[in-house]
Amino acid sequence: MNILEKHFHYTERTTLNRMRKQKKSNKNAFKILISCLLSLRAKDETTNRISKELFKIADTPKAIEKINTKKLEKIIFSSGHYHKKAQTLKHVSKELIKRFNSKVPGNKEDLLSIKGIGPKTANIVLSFAFNQQVLPIDTHCHRIPNRLGWLNTKTPEKTEKELEKILPKKYWTEFNGIFVLFGRTICVPISPKCSICPINQYCPRINVKKSR
Repeated sequence: MNILEKHFHYTERTTLNRMRKQKKSNKNAFKILISCLLSLRAKDETTNRISKELFKIADTPKAIEKINTKKLEKIIFSSGHYHKKAQTLKHVSKELIKRFNSKVPGNKEDLLSIKGIGPKTANIVLSFAFNQQVLPIDTHCHRIPNRLGWLNTKTPEKTEKELEKILPKKYWTEFNGIFVLFGRTICVPISPKCSICPINQYCPRINVKKSR
C-alpha cells in the first residue's frame, strides 16, 4: 500500500476521489451521490463532464426532481443507460426530499433503503462525503486483491468483508482511490502491465494468463 500510494496522487485520481477534497457539506454529499450513480458503466472523463454540466442546472434533490425528464436524459445521455439513470436520479431525489428532509443520510442502512443505491455507492458516499471508515469496492478493488493473493473471493461484497479483516484501517480511506487508478492504468483486467508495475515483485499474478 505504501508503494502504491507514492505512485498515485489525488491530482490523477477519479472524479469521485477528487470530490473528497472539497469542502464537506450536504450539498457536496448530494453531488458525490449523483456523480457515483452517473459513473456506473461510464468512463471517468464522461462522468466528470456530465456531472459538471448537470450541476450547473440542478445540484439539489428539489432541482433534480423538478427538471424535465427528457431534458435530464439529454444531459446525461453519453453516460450510457440514460433512461434508467434518469429514473434513478429522479427516484433518489424524491426519496431524499420525502424521507430525509432533502439531506443525504450519513448511515449505510438509510442509504441502502433507497432503491437505486447499492453497497458500493453507499460506501463511496459514507467514505468520500462523511469521512467514515468503510471500503468502497468496485471491480478493480475486487479483482486486484484476489490477483495479489490477499484473499479468494467471488463477489465485491465478500471482498469488502474479507478486506475489513486483513487491511489495516489506516489504509481504508485511500484504498479505493489507489486501486481504481492502479486497475485502470497498470493492473488492468486483461494482460496487465506487469513489466512496469511498482509492486510486481510482491505479486503472485494469480489467474493472470498473459501480461505485458
